[in-house]
Amino acid sequence: MSPRIHPQTPRVAAACGCTLGEQAVWDHRTGTLLWVDVENPALWRHRPGSGEPQRLALGEPPGFVALTQDPGTVVAGFRSGLARLRVADGHCETVLVPEPARPGNRLNGGHAGPDGALYFGSMDEAGSEPTGTFHRWDGRDHTCFGGSMPVTNGPAAAPDGRTLYTVDTAAGTVRAHALAQGRVGDARTVVRFEPGWGKPDGLTVDAEGCLWVCHYGGSRITRFTPDGEAVLVVPVPTALVTHCTFMGPDLGTLAITTARRDRDPGLDPMAGHLFAVDLGIRGQPSHVLAF
Repeated sequence: MSPRIHPQTPRVAAACGCTLGEQAVWDHRTGTLLWVDVENPALWRHRPGSGEPQRLALGEPPGFVALTQDPGTVVAGFRSGLARLRVADGHCETVLVPEPARPGNRLNGGHAGPDGALYFGSMDEAGSEPTGTFHRWDGRDHTCFGGSMPVTNGPAAAPDGRTLYTVDTAAGTVRAHALAQGRVGDARTVVRFEPGWGKPDGLTVDAEGCLWVCHYGGSRITRFTPDGEAVLVVPVPTALVTHCTFMGPDLGTLAITTARRDRDPGLDPMAGHLFAVDLGIRGQPSHVLAF
């Protein structure tokens, strides 16, 4: 059965024009959405209804930011490793170099998990060599999981904390891993992208346990059940859809990051902006790092 098409077109929530917008995260404590521009390095912040978004220039490409117990500080993933980043002025303090022997890699997607640990991925800077993998760090112990691949995306956890989802972008697959007491199980494929869908990029999981997967090059987001059935498509008015997360007081609005790299502004004028769409479906609150 074909998935339902959402009737509303996402609106521009912030005309930020990111070269590679990515990894939005909603801080419910401050009512602020944060996201990064990887290729024009910056941290963006936006409080809906408060005016223009704020841009903080960064010295190297950020792959993601994750919330800490201090709303004024995030943990950011860079080419050089993980750092505590002060959002007011950009001051950074390196806390972990997870791949010192792989200078051609950078960190690419990460979030705090339900156990308070950081789950994140690495990737080949050129996106071609299978040197990337997934990592877990709880402030003390650092482990890898998920195998090797050129481009990682995710991870994101199910509401019950028992399943972690990751994306192998080059292979066009979304995988599920059992998650128990900080141990991540082997990957099993739950979604395989078909020709013409673009590539799977960022994803989030809603309060019902369904996956929202972005189509990079496919101008849409698809909601999948945990067993991989496509049930809803949200068309997005630009081609390179990179990441999404739920935001707002009731977590009923989907925030969507996009990219404008290599896009003709005459043909794709809204590329790189932040979009939002009200869904009537609720997301999960963002987790916060325990360290």
